[in-house]
Amino acid sequence: DYVVVKMIPDNRLPPRHLHSVHTGKTFAVIKWESPYDSPDQDMLYAVAVKDLVRKTDKIYKVKSRNSTVEYTIKKLEPGGKYHVIVQLGNMSKESSMKINTVPLSAPDALKIITENDHILLFWKSLALKESNFNESRGYEIHMFDSLMNITAYLGNTTDNFFKVSNLKIGHNYSFSVQARCLYGGQMCGEPATLLYDELGTGKDSSATKSGQATDVAAIVVPVLFLLLVTLGIGFVVLYMRHRRLQNSFTAFANSHYSSRLGSAIFSSGDDLGDEDDEAPMITGFSDDVPMVIA
Repeated sequence: DYVVVKMIPDNRLPPRHLHSVHTGKTFAVIKWESPYDSPDQDMLYAVAVKDLVRKTDKIYKVKSRNSTVEYTIKKLEPGGKYHVIVQLGNMSKESSMKINTVPLSAPDALKIITENDHILLFWKSLALKESNFNESRGYEIHMFDSLMNITAYLGNTTDNFFKVSNLKIGHNYSFSVQARCLYGGQMCGEPATLLYDELGTGKDSSATKSGQATDVAAIVVPVLFLLLVTLGIGFVVLYMRHRRLQNSFTAFANSHYSSRLGSAIFSSGDDLGDEDDEAPMITGFSDDVPMVIA
């Protein structure tokens, strides 16, 4: 024997397994499951979003019959902190979670230019890659002195450069630039950091590395070029000398060629090169001269 029992749905139960699927700069995707399996009717959920920085609340209504519900919370702020509460529309038990949105990116191409008694920090505008950033918000600059082990707030600016003075000789500094923090320093952008070596060098670490690479390239490239030119000239000289020797030997051999014998006739090594000898060369004998044989 058996009996079929159908449980009565309890609408006082909270949504199950509330969690974040994906979080961006201005949105967050959350997901949860219904209080019980296989709802037989549409269920109305209330999604409350509390801004922990601005101290404001927003409530969204979501209707679904699915066992798993996915919802995207929009119009959030980069670097914000939020408390999300999901419950049925009848104000039953709730499920909650906290969400931190992604902060604004760090400024690109942070560089240091050294002047006589100060330095200048330069960087690219953050608005070039962040559509949610307005230049009127500005940037704030911090400095860390590794020798004193202290961090100082230097100020803020709406420009893409900042002047730093009164640096101490022999100290190493780290400078950071980020989107200006809002609401008591609770909503900040990611910092771009650059190390700066002793003032005696007058260069930051990145500039020193690039300068060293440039110096090495400036030395190696000309040396390699000179070696190639020298080798090329050497090959040309050897080739010309070889051709000259070959032509000289050919001319010498042709001058000593005997058409009667069909070959070249050379004297001994002692006579070679003695071209100034005025003694006539004996070419033969005349028929009218008697030959005496001893």
